[in-house]
Amino acid sequence: MKIYIIWLIGVILWNFGYPTAPPILDVIAAVILSFMSIGLKKYFKF
Repeated sequence: MKIYIIWLIGVILWNFGYPTAPPILDVIAAVILSFMSIGLKKYFKF
């Protein structure tokens, strides 16, 4: 659950930080954040 919250905060920060970003960049950012959350799971062994 902690990893999901970190991912959600990242998505929210992205959306509010770059409100004029095209939809493709939103998708790319979500994918990158998803990979980062997978990496955090392995690092913290959740």
